[in-house]
Amino acid sequence: QVQLVESGGGLVQAGGSLRLSCAASGRTFSIHGMGWFRQAPGKEREFVAGIRWSIGRTSYADSVKGRFTVSRDNANNILYLQMNILKPEDTAVYYCAADSRPLWTVVPSEQFEYAYWGQGTQVTVSS
Repeated sequence: QVQLVESGGGLVQAGGSLRLSCAASGRTFSIHGMGWFRQAPGKEREFVAGIRWSIGRTSYADSVKGRFTVSRDNANNILYLQMNILKPEDTAVYYCAADSRPLWTVVPSEQFEYAYWGQGTQVTVSS
């Protein structure tokens, strides 16, 4: 099993920045990729960004391209999401997720492709 714990959420004004972290523990050797998803009130959970652990290949939702950057610290099993130029529509609970499949060139973007999930951290962007 893999355990994931997010941190770094909070309240920020529009145009500001936040950095989310996700610490993985347990069978971390089985992780081949990780991703960030978010869920706003009354909306479906959606893919935000993902990264393959070994080669660092990344993928982003169109709504965050150019503003968000996903990265990882392999040695310490930490996933990051740097969020800049935040907008009120970025307000949501952000979840990190881990994928144990050895996909080398594809960054999964569907929820069912991730086996492990964190509890989420709230991000609120005020206008």
